[in-house]
Amino acid sequence: MARSPAVSVKQAAMLRTRGHLILGHSAIPCALGRAGCQARKREGDGATPIGTWSLVAVLYRADRVARPRTRLPVRALRPADGWCDAAGDRNYNRAVQHPYPASAERLWRADHVYDLIVVLNHNRRPRVQGTGSAIFMHLARGDFAATEGCIAVCERGLRAILARCGRKSRVMIQR
Repeated sequence: MARSPAVSVKQAAMLRTRGHLILGHSAIPCALGRAGCQARKREGDGATPIGTWSLVAVLYRADRVARPRTRLPVRALRPADGWCDAAGDRNYNRAVQHPYPASAERLWRADHVYDLIVVLNHNRRPRVQGTGSAIFMHLARGDFAATEGCIAVCERGLRAILARCGRKSRVMIQR
């Protein structure tokens, strides 16, 4: 069985909200959090967390994009899908269904950034309240605008990553 590749994300030297995702010999431009890459992640700080994270699952909008080819678990998004970002809530940093009584990001969005999402295992086991939620790899806006802490790449780049990655793949985020 082929070894699952490691993916590295390196922040650009001159612009902290941009970087490159390195997979093998390919360098794919990416957008990072508005606060750049930080070792101490806090809820709402806009930082992309430095560390090594596994790729947990893929979510996609079946009404907009084709199912991605990958060895990761894949599920089509539904209109009620959300992700709890309310520190203190029992479902903090977990998938939830809307309507939800606490703050929870909607994954079914009018824009296209969440048409294809890779859930990373940042702050999942153990979950620590207030240290960041909903850290994903997802689609970038056309201008590669900063994210709230996620890694955003073009659809072609994200599909190339997914085609090569499996359950043992990791993404290493560094400055």
